[in-house]
This record gives sequence, C-alpha cells and structure tokens, in this order.
Amino acid sequence: MIYVICGPTGSGKTDLANIIAEKLDAPIINADAFQIYKDMNIGTNKITSGDKNYKRYYLLDVVSPEETFSVREYQKLFRETIDKLLLKYENIVICGGTGLYIKASLYDYVFEEFHDDVSDLENLSNEEIYQILKEVDPESAKTIHINNRKRVIRAISIARNAAYTKSETIKMQEHNLIYKNVVFLMLDPDRTELYERINERVDYMFKVGLVEEVKNLLERYSLSKTAKQAIGYKEIINFINGEIDIKECMELVKKRTRNYAKRQWTFFNNQFPVKKFKNKCDLIKEVFGQ
Repeated sequence: MIYVICGPTGSGKTDLANIIAEKLDAPIINADAFQIYKDMNIGTNKITSGDKNYKRYYLLDVVSPEETFSVREYQKLFRETIDKLLLKYENIVICGGTGLYIKASLYDYVFEEFHDDVSDLENLSNEEIYQILKEVDPESAKTIHINNRKRVIRAISIARNAAYTKSETIKMQEHNLIYKNVVFLMLDPDRTELYERINERVDYMFKVGLVEEVKNLLERYSLSKTAKQAIGYKEIINFINGEIDIKECMELVKKRTRNYAKRQWTFFNNQFPVKKFKNKCDLIKEVFGQ
C-alpha cells in the first residue's frame, strides 16, 4: 500500500508520517519542494538528521541550494526511487505539501521535451505576458492567474515550442494513477486552529535561528531562483538587504504561509480523492483500525 499523507502546512504531516512509517516499518518519500534542498532546515520545518526516523526518508537533502530544481526532475527521481522501494517494501509513505510534485509523480503526468529562450518576456509586465498567453493558449489563460508570472511564461513557452499547448496536453492525459493501491489521507484541521499553529510555528522558527540560517546560506551558496522562493527565506533576504524591518518580515512570513495553506487545501481537495481527517488520532484509526 502507498500512503500519501497530505494537507496544508502546519497540519502535522511529518509527525503523522513518522508514526505510520514506524508501525509499518516503511520508508518515507519526501514530497516537499524545499526540503529536497540541503541546509534549508528551520524554514522548511525539516526533520532533523538526529531524529530516529531520519534514516527512513528518501529525496530529503539531495539538492544543493545553488541548483534550480523542477517538477520534471522531481518526477524522475521519485519514480526511480519508488520503483526500487516497491521491490523491497510492502508499504510506502509519501509525505509533503507540494501537491504538484505528488500529482506529477503518481499520475500519468507528461512533460514536453524542449528548451526555450524566454528572454523576450522577462521585461514585459504581468499584463503584457498574460495578453500573449490569451492569444497563444486561451484555455490555459482561463486557469492561470495573471499574477502567477512563472506559470504564465511556462504556458507561453509550451505553446510556442511544443507539439501541443499546455491545455491540449492536459486534455490528452487520462489523469490515471500509475501505481496500484494508493490511498490519499489528508489532515484537515479547523482553519482557525491551523492559522494559530502556523503563527506559533513562525515565531518559533525565528526564535531558534531562522535568520542566522538564511545568513549562513547566503555566505555559503549562490542561492538558485527556486531556492530563494521558499517562504521565510525570501522575506528574510529582504530583511537582510534592509528592505523591511524584522517585525514586518515576521508578519509577511505568517501571512504568506497562511495563504499557502489555503492554496494547498484547494489543490488537495480538487486534485486527489482524499479521505479527510480533523486530527492525527482519527487518521491513524483509519489506517490501523485501532
């Protein structure tokens, strides 16, 4: 059985995955886009290397913060990893909040093979590039927000170079799972409780040295564009550069984390056949019947 532990950030996925993996003597595959990076620990709420369950994890601490890392690359690593693990283990736990990584890896998600120079789009405004998208792939424009610049540019790039547009490629895929016996278990705590937990966790991260962690990363690495996008890290970089003060920095991290939790909740509910649970105890009862 493949157990996918999903849910919004701060819901308790890691603790739950550890409990289930221990009981089943199963490995855990990380599905968090930023926990794959080495030395990005506090801000990603990554399990520590000293934790007894750390050795169970795969795809954790596997990429340098200097490297860009894409969904396509994760899909390749994930499938190589799970195929090997399925030969050895009856049960596998997947844990993480990056829904697109999970979707691309477990489903018949196809990427077009091409390389494109998008330098002509870099100096255009969001409105200008969105207008281009509406012209080359109007169906994608209906589903991508005008301010999601990265996705807009990606869709334009696909439309200009691939055999099919992004929307056409999505329609051709059957959206079927490519692995057997997959169950999606979603932690879905009360929204007010979750937001309070997120705020407390951000306070704790700053207390135990998140600012120092980011300073050390900047000294040791030339951070990639993708690594810099992690919530908490980009705000602290702005603080270090004198663009905002520490109070504003902390409030921004809290706000953006709460907003991210909302987007995760929407994605998991719309993209996966999830079984939802308000707390870890109820979910554990579902898995083990206790």
